[in-house]
Amino acid sequence: MNDLQPQTLVIIPLLAVLAPLLARGMGRWVRVPVVVFELVLGILIGPAVLGWVGDSAFIELMADFGLATLFFVAGTEIEFGAFRGRLGRRASLGWLLSLGAGVLSVVILTPWEAAVVIGIALSSTALGTLLPVLRDAGELKTPFGQAVGAVGALGEFGPLIAISLFLGSRDIGLSTLVLLLFMLISGLAIWLAFRIPHGAMHKAVSATLHTSGQFAIRVILLILGGLVAVSVLLELDFLLGAFTAGIVWRLIMRDADEADREAVESKVEAVAFGFLVPIFFIYTGVTFDLQALLADPILFLGLPIVLVALFVIRGLPSMLASPVGASGRERLAMAFMGATGLPIIVAVTSIGLDEDILTTVQAALLVGGGMLSVLLFPLIAMRLRGERAARVAPTMDDMA
Repeated sequence: MNDLQPQTLVIIPLLAVLAPLLARGMGRWVRVPVVVFELVLGILIGPAVLGWVGDSAFIELMADFGLATLFFVAGTEIEFGAFRGRLGRRASLGWLLSLGAGVLSVVILTPWEAAVVIGIALSSTALGTLLPVLRDAGELKTPFGQAVGAVGALGEFGPLIAISLFLGSRDIGLSTLVLLLFMLISGLAIWLAFRIPHGAMHKAVSATLHTSGQFAIRVILLILGGLVAVSVLLELDFLLGAFTAGIVWRLIMRDADEADREAVESKVEAVAFGFLVPIFFIYTGVTFDLQALLADPILFLGLPIVLVALFVIRGLPSMLASPVGASGRERLAMAFMGATGLPIIVAVTSIGLDEDILTTVQAALLVGGGMLSVLLFPLIAMRLRGERAARVAPTMDDMA
């Protein structure tokens, strides 16, 4: 912690408090996701503007924990029934089209490895970022919200698989074998989730919900840490383990009493969105290489190009998963939601920089475009949808 500036311990929590207040204040006129303010405030206090907070190994570690919990929560929100039938087929096809289009759009201009990195980045969807937006708007259980969930799940899980296959230090054959080994271990964890005595598990969860035991949270940390550790040991992206951990926990709690399940979810969301996730987004703003863009102002012209590329390459194919009978406004809203990307873009560009595949300018443009997508696309999408009250979730038969 020698590189940790003391003021950082106050400034980042202060910004985490200010961000939802600003979002709430702006909500009188327009709904802006809280992550927008976290990113902008992070840039403001970072080296590029005020210089109050700089790089810190400790804060970076906390930000990684935040990113892991974000993907864990995304895994817990997966509706497996949504992947059956029409919605699953169309969401899968949309992501494959996005990946192919993303690689082909730049392969002529850049080396193959860089084209793969950029293609993966452009094919991503920030499900973890969209979930709070959908939740706050009462859209999680609507046909539109479930379609966004399916598109987002493919837009996060698909790129993680692609990262594991194409961006490791191994050849693709060995990478495939390692990925299959991880899938085998994950399958074992899922099998255990089905086989453990849920009655005893749920009783332990219920009995410690309001005590210092907090059995559920401790089990979650064990599952999350275990699968992340497996990912790291296999030299896969740790987010793959975090996402899978969320799926495992959802399966463990599938038959629990609804009140207990909601209580646990509330505690997880408090730790994630109240503590760790804001650190990730604020620190992403702090470490954003604005100076690389300021050094050559003409590079700012590249940001709108990346933003348009996200909309065309990821957004338009996402419209395939629009609910049956969706209006033109709903389909356009689906495109904007599907094109919202940041966490995967940050992760994949970090790998690209570490492996000397991307330049700092390319990484800054991609991350900057991702930040703009988070700033603008959910806002535009929800304006197209209009204000929505929470409603009863449709049956999966309605989604088929």
